[in-house]
Amino acid sequence: MLFTLFTNIKDFYKATYNILMYHEAQNIIPLGNIIIGNQGKDKTSWRDPANWFMATVSCGDDIHLTAIMTPPKNLTLYATNNQNCPKAIACLIQGMTQANISIPGIMAEKSLAEMFTQQYIAIHNLDSKINTKQRIYELSQVNPDVPKANLRLAQESDMSFLPYWDAGFYSECFSESPAVGNDIEVYRHIVQSNRVYIMEDNGTPVTMAKISRDLQTVCAIGYVYTPPYFRKRGYATACVAAISQVGLDRGFKKCVLYTDLANPTSNSIYQKIGYRPICDSLEIIISKSKH
Repeated sequence: MLFTLFTNIKDFYKATYNILMYHEAQNIIPLGNIIIGNQGKDKTSWRDPANWFMATVSCGDDIHLTAIMTPPKNLTLYATNNQNCPKAIACLIQGMTQANISIPGIMAEKSLAEMFTQQYIAIHNLDSKINTKQRIYELSQVNPDVPKANLRLAQESDMSFLPYWDAGFYSECFSESPAVGNDIEVYRHIVQSNRVYIMEDNGTPVTMAKISRDLQTVCAIGYVYTPPYFRKRGYATACVAAISQVGLDRGFKKCVLYTDLANPTSNSIYQKIGYRPICDSLEIIISKSKH
């Protein structure tokens, strides 16, 4: 097994793009990252490839394992064709150790995440805990029975509430507690991306969602948030159905989204819209051992 550490995003993109495309929907996060890095148009926050960890493990000409981390985010892994190889995982961990690479956590297909974590924490005497049990869904056709929604792109006038919705989304979905900041450019970036859509009910904004990570045949749906005082009215269902249709109308064959398995409501909602599960994923946090 050969561990290869990449310092040039274009080289990494060339080596791994076609392999990650074997399971395009499953790999929407690493694929989206290397596309962003390869284009080099947006280097804000975590998007600057100069700070990334990029590596492969191969045997001969065949890559068995692809790894990418965009700090401060977690390491993401993909085993080619979802064929997990303990020797490849061991080689990756050895290479990371020699390169002095540490990770806050890992996100990968469930069995791969478990295998990697077991080896990694044993070698480094660390602890781990599952932060989120996820399921990845894909959709190729929106259920026509879902109520229609009035969607529009987010605009400058939405800045009066978007920072609070943004904080609410990250607080509920990622167990973060972000404060609403005073840097207006952070929130203006949300608007100017032309990816965030607002659903209105009789002119009142009630829900938001986002189309992101445009890949070859799929796009990602996420950033779905309804303020607590507007919930249990079917807004999220209608909004996700409508924005999924927008993605399909743009020419994508499928829309992909992640759900938290601890939230049965959202999983039920997405299946009613027409989403079907393709695999389970784990987000695992790595921490110092308490022993």
